[in-house]
Amino acid sequence: MAQVTNDKDAPLDDDIRLLGRLLGDVVRDQHGQATYELVERIRRLAVGQRRRHSDDHGELAAVLHGLSTDQAIPVIRAFSWFSLLANIAEDVHHVRRRSFHRRAGSAAQPGSLVHALDRLRADGRDANETSDLLERLCVSPVLTAHPTEVRRKTVLDAQQEIARLLLERDRPDHADDVEDDLRLQILILWQTAILRLAKLRVGDEINESLRYYPLSLFDGIVALHQDLEREVGKRWPDLAGWHATPVIRMGSWIGGDRDGNPFVTAAVLHSAIHAQCTMALQHHLRALHRLAIGLSMSSRLVNPTDALLALAIAGHDDSPFRQDEPYRQAMRGMHARLSATAHRILESTDHEALPNHVRAYNTTTELMADLDVVAQSLHSHGAGPIARAQVEPVRRAVELFGFHLCALDLRQNSDVHEQVVAELLATACVNEHYLSLSETERVAVLDAELSSPRPLRVPTTVPSPLLADELAILETAAAAIRRLGPGAIPQYVISKCDSVSDVLEVAVLLREVGLLRINNHGAYELDIDIVPLFETIGDLTAGGITLNAMLDQPKYRALVAARHHRQEVMIGYSDSTKDGGYLAANWALYNGEAALLTAAQSHQVHLRLFHGRGGTVGRGGGPSYEAILAQPHGCVDGELRITEQGEVVAAKFADKDLARRNLESLVAATLEATAFDTEQLGSDGPGFGAIVETLAGLACQEYRSLVYETPGFVEVFRLITPIAELAALNIGSRPASRKASTRIEDLRAIPWVFSWSQSRIMLPGWYGCGTAFQRWAGSDTTRADDLRTLYNRWPFFRTVLSNMGMVLAKTDIAIARRYGELVAHEPTGTAVLERIINEHTLTVQWLEIITGQALLADNPSLARSIANRFAYLDPLNHLQVTLLERYRAGDTDPLLQRAIHLTINGLATGLRNSG
Repeated sequence: MAQVTNDKDAPLDDDIRLLGRLLGDVVRDQHGQATYELVERIRRLAVGQRRRHSDDHGELAAVLHGLSTDQAIPVIRAFSWFSLLANIAEDVHHVRRRSFHRRAGSAAQPGSLVHALDRLRADGRDANETSDLLERLCVSPVLTAHPTEVRRKTVLDAQQEIARLLLERDRPDHADDVEDDLRLQILILWQTAILRLAKLRVGDEINESLRYYPLSLFDGIVALHQDLEREVGKRWPDLAGWHATPVIRMGSWIGGDRDGNPFVTAAVLHSAIHAQCTMALQHHLRALHRLAIGLSMSSRLVNPTDALLALAIAGHDDSPFRQDEPYRQAMRGMHARLSATAHRILESTDHEALPNHVRAYNTTTELMADLDVVAQSLHSHGAGPIARAQVEPVRRAVELFGFHLCALDLRQNSDVHEQVVAELLATACVNEHYLSLSETERVAVLDAELSSPRPLRVPTTVPSPLLADELAILETAAAAIRRLGPGAIPQYVISKCDSVSDVLEVAVLLREVGLLRINNHGAYELDIDIVPLFETIGDLTAGGITLNAMLDQPKYRALVAARHHRQEVMIGYSDSTKDGGYLAANWALYNGEAALLTAAQSHQVHLRLFHGRGGTVGRGGGPSYEAILAQPHGCVDGELRITEQGEVVAAKFADKDLARRNLESLVAATLEATAFDTEQLGSDGPGFGAIVETLAGLACQEYRSLVYETPGFVEVFRLITPIAELAALNIGSRPASRKASTRIEDLRAIPWVFSWSQSRIMLPGWYGCGTAFQRWAGSDTTRADDLRTLYNRWPFFRTVLSNMGMVLAKTDIAIARRYGELVAHEPTGTAVLERIINEHTLTVQWLEIITGQALLADNPSLARSIANRFAYLDPLNHLQVTLLERYRAGDTDPLLQRAIHLTINGLATGLRNSG
């Protein structure tokens, strides 16, 4: 693996040494010299083994194997905290380097707005073309609660303070004071429990996600829009003063995603909406309060516009101290009106301090209009800079976040829909045997139903608990949309969607609660998008055919017309990889996207894709910028929705600078992918596709042969990874499996990937690829050259291999062999492990043949990160194996289980994108 060190990284090395020394001091102070020396001995052994590039862990493993559980816990905590501190130091160094490049006036980097706009300008796009392109740009990161974030909020808060102090330390006059403050923060971390006492509830997950708005999203998203307008004005003077329509619209699944999560109820959905509205309204109210304090201009000195004076009079501010301060009077009146809005939206019964004459804002448009009056008046008397710096960001925040903060999606499984629709049809005496009907017969029944405006519910009947729960969810959603507008809950995602009846069933359910209506002209009015989700390789492969069938159905095509002839389709990365392996899943996604686009275009429908990516490569993760540019041409047509899951949310949005960089890269990539043919394959495209089609089939065959066809593989998987112990860790509200089953098919993709990462095998991110390359190319130099051509010319193939290289670099076969000791007694255990190891060797060999370089030669920052941290993960892996052996041998000491969970946490922290 490539090793990269240079002087520019010296501050990072210095930070890591400092944090390690301070942590050591804390360990010595808290646990004594003996424990400190034990940790130091283990550290030296681990570092020495890594520096020798040796696979011999014998001495290190022996020392760790001899520790009691009591001795092991402070060791685990020390190496876990060090991994976290190394993460912080790396993130701070990224910020430091970006600041350096900005000060030095370095060339714009790919993934920045400046780079994207420069490409447009260099391509000769004029002002009209550019504004048209930007007007249809919309990027929506969707936060989900998928449980791979193992850190507590308390720990995240301490991380932010340590990061701030490290940046402060760059100022020489503060260095000594900062070191003392860092020591205190590390002491706080040491005396803070790493693990949660109880499993997260959905309400906890809602609150966890909302904390990122005041941390980074409110300010970061507003600033990004301001920067976009400024940079556009620089390049196209005709667009100076141009106002960008909202480019970033945040989304969420937390509280609305009930697929397989029995804890998401109508009450939880209501709570999620209430919490989101509270966050948005409080933000806006605080902003208006700041303006009421800051806009102290006196009418004795300036001449406000008549519209501003009218707004001041409407504020009913009788204070004798503000009679010559019309802006303060106006802002206090606006604050009162927004307070009344908050009382109405949040259904508050506390109306104190709200006089009867105060009228609530009914829409954000009314509030923005008042803020425009304030800004225009300031501009009229030479206070334009104040308007731009203080008022216009507030208006922009209202425009971006509204009164509802973000779009909350609903999601449910099609199996549930068919059951509740069957009950409704039977209760209404329309059809008592719906579940036994063929697909054609189901569509006919649903088509007839959608011709009528009358609901199916019969008030005198008692619904089953399932039907009652589903209708309660939909009633809550309908009430929210009536109160907040359609932007509050704009999408309904259907899991396991593979037929026309699946979308028509949801349409019938939406009609039951008034979200689908037939107007006086006989046309549909639909308040929410119906979004099919294609997850498995089979569903993705058939996705174009399925979408064609949906759009061929007249009633459904009319529903799409009611949504401005736009069809959103979600594609799932996690289950497709678990289903058929890494290469087959990526090809099914790429090919499926192209087929979906063709189907939509043939029906004159605009396709918007919603990418259900996970944090790690085995679940569709990897650098977003490159992934977006690697999409089939035409599939990113101005719009992009993408999930942000688990620990990735904290990694991307816990810091203002990181949040800005990540959001900017999404916007830049979407802009470039829309404006340019980033593939430029021309006539070579079909030939390239045929090669990957064959490779994907070979890789899938090898993957499924191991995972689904090898007798005893499930038992080996459950022994060689901590999957069973992981299920007991309090990291999310959702069960690890969809059913009470040990089958791989029923296991959720997240614990599947998470478990393999713990044992450092990372199987979902590479297995089967080496065999595919070997069987297709073998010793044929012409075919090997063809693979190199694909890598050099095709962004899709290059991105797939680059991401696979990251996973292979994080894979550690010596550690994997240590976990192999857990399956030595299984008849197939050794054979399965050796098969995995041989495939790993083959895959690395072929990756280096195709790319012409060693692992991570193209990713020096990750190479540096691995060099900095992996020696400190090795003790955690060895201890995890030792503790699992004791636990599975019958040791029921609760402290032992706690120690195992601590190793899981520490490894997840060190590996970062682990689940």
